[in-house]
Amino acid sequence: MVTTSLVKDLREQTGAGIMDCKRALEEAGGDLKKASDLLKQQGLAKAEKKLGREANQGLIETYVHAGGRIASMIELNCETDFVARTPDFKGLAREVAMQVAAMNPKYLNEESVPAEEWAALEGEYGDHKKAVEAVCLYSQAFIRDPKLSINELVRQAVAKLGENVQITRFARFEVGADRPEAAEAAE
Repeated sequence: MVTTSLVKDLREQTGAGIMDCKRALEEAGGDLKKASDLLKQQGLAKAEKKLGREANQGLIETYVHAGGRIASMIELNCETDFVARTPDFKGLAREVAMQVAAMNPKYLNEESVPAEEWAALEGEYGDHKKAVEAVCLYSQAFIRDPKLSINELVRQAVAKLGENVQITRFARFEVGADRPEAAEAAE
């Protein structure tokens, strides 16, 4: 039997709608774990459908690492300004900005890497897959949960928020990096 407290617990755990939680619990025979997995699968299926929609709203998030020597800025987009103001969306933006500061990606995704740079990247990182994981933000392992890629983290947000979510651009700043005299001193 599905009780209101079970529905409430599942809703708090997943962020899904009340009726979705109730249906998932009924389908899972009252098992919270199974119901949560069902909602996750359904949410990811719904997320796939939303990925093609326009995302023209959003926010710019900045992150400054302790000491102020490294900072990042990202643009995270969604479909409506309502979603852009939610704590879940703002939290995702913060996590992605921290990821950029910590991991220093060079490109947004594999498609944005210039063809002429692949040979050098593959030589530096050993093979194509490792190069993609090192320099492409969407392919990097999430710093807080290495089992997830940034792409999977964004897809989870799409499933939870019910809108298309995209990282549009990012920048990373480090005191003294990119200066010609800093490069000469390193050699």
